[in-house]
Amino acid sequence: RSPSMRGIAEEAPGAYKDVSEVVDAADEARLARKVARLEPLVCVKG
Repeated sequence: RSPSMRGIAEEAPGAYKDVSEVVDAADEARLARKVARLEPLVCVKG
């Protein structure tokens, strides 16, 4: 739960870009280089 509407908006799924598209764009623009694809094992919130 968030104490403000802004916090709720930041956590909305639509607030995030597809990470694959972002990484591909950075790679194509030569701003970064793809070296590995990682997946989270756990998520700790608190």
